[in-house]
Amino acid sequence: MVTATQSLRPQAGAGAFWRRLVNGDEVARLVTLAFASTVLLIVAVLVFELFRGSAVARHRFGWAFFVTQNWDPVAEQFGALPFIYGTVVTSAVALLIAVPLSLGAAVFLAELAPQRISDACTFLIELLAAVPSVIYGLMAIFTLVPLLRDYVQPFLGKTLGFLPFFQGPSFGAGYLAAGLILAVMICPFIISISREALFGVPREQREAALALGATQWESTWQVVIPHARLGIIGSVFLALARALGETIAVTMVIGNDPSIRASLFAPGYTIAAVLANEFTEATGELYLDSLVELGLVLFLLTMVINALAQLLVVLTSRRGSAHP
Repeated sequence: MVTATQSLRPQAGAGAFWRRLVNGDEVARLVTLAFASTVLLIVAVLVFELFRGSAVARHRFGWAFFVTQNWDPVAEQFGALPFIYGTVVTSAVALLIAVPLSLGAAVFLAELAPQRISDACTFLIELLAAVPSVIYGLMAIFTLVPLLRDYVQPFLGKTLGFLPFFQGPSFGAGYLAAGLILAVMICPFIISISREALFGVPREQREAALALGATQWESTWQVVIPHARLGIIGSVFLALARALGETIAVTMVIGNDPSIRASLFAPGYTIAAVLANEFTEATGELYLDSLVELGLVLFLLTMVINALAQLLVVLTSRRGSAHP
């Protein structure tokens, strides 16, 4: 006896293939397969072009390119470590600031705010996500940098100056300014996706916790947020990908100095910023290939972070299924 599930499976053989082709099923499958394959093709082309375009720099510097601090186009000495350091530091500062604020805002909009206020704030948040990055950069130059230089950094230097992160002169532009503007830029992404993840939690979960005597906050913190943790983690890593690749706003406020310093007040550089600033000025083959290799480093860094995100999601899912 043929079940309904078996009848829906694709039948093997040339005759079955021809029938599916005539009915349009095989055509639809081949077309959608081609569309899906374009994603792999684009990734393969990106890796191939970046790898091929950085051949001279890879053969010249090898693995030392990743651990060398010197970046001197005149002497043709190139090292990616200052840019990797600046990219990681600014992204870390942005996440440290943005994640708590965004998660708190998402919880308020999804669980505590009236529907009218939640909808109005959501519209404004989505509007902030659509603002071009150059607008954020201009805002940072005229408001954030003077505020940091005249008030915030001197205050942090006096109160937390015993830490190496808050030492040195107050320039305004630097790692802290870049991290703050990145935090402002990635907050809308985390809030929007986390809010939708919280809305996706079944109402029965909340009602069951309240019926057992939990308060609304206990229900939110102990039931709703753990249930939506995969969506929240996904929003954080999506925001991290945005922070790693951000170019214009960071270039305008980070100071563009290829050096490594522990202080967040010091100017620095990121991979995306040096590519935007120096790619059109690269004259020699080695200089150009070194910049392309920086693009390859940024691509690989993004892939590693996304892989870690997927691993974290898998581990979290298994833990949740083991302890329902």
